Amino acid sequence: MTPRRATPEDLPETLALIQSAFAFMDRRIDPPSSMHRLTIDDLAESDVWVIGAPPLACIVLTPKADALYLGKLAVASSERGKGHARTLIDQAETRARELGLSALELQTRIELTENQRTFEAMGFTELARTAHEGYNRPTSITYRRPL
Repeated sequence: MTPRRATPEDLPETLALIQSAFAFMDRRIDPPSSMHRLTIDDLAESDVWVIGAPPLACIVLTPKADALYLGKLAVASSERGKGHARTLIDQAETRARELGLSALELQTRIELTENQRTFEAMGFTELARTAHEGYNRPTSITYRRPL
């Protein structure tokens, strides 16, 4: 399936997809995911790409100074293992090149070792470990992949 930009009509289902896909983290990560504060209005102000109608997978893209930040990558549980995440990351690479950016960047939580392995297998390397406000230990890992 080919990624496409989300339409306003896609956003309620996209938010529901993110909430569903991230729900397993509730008992695993500390602090809780920012997904709990995400709204349809936030998505409407973002560059959101989806696969399927209704959305089966999604990613939120945010340009930074020298990299395209990949956020809220989510795939419906029934669609996992079908290559949708890789397809969306390939789309992000295309978008980064269009914007003249030299890298892709993303974060995952310390506790989500399966995500770390997945991103490393896709060519991302660890750039930094950071702590959320109020924490004296690393809570997130930032990964980067040059284009």
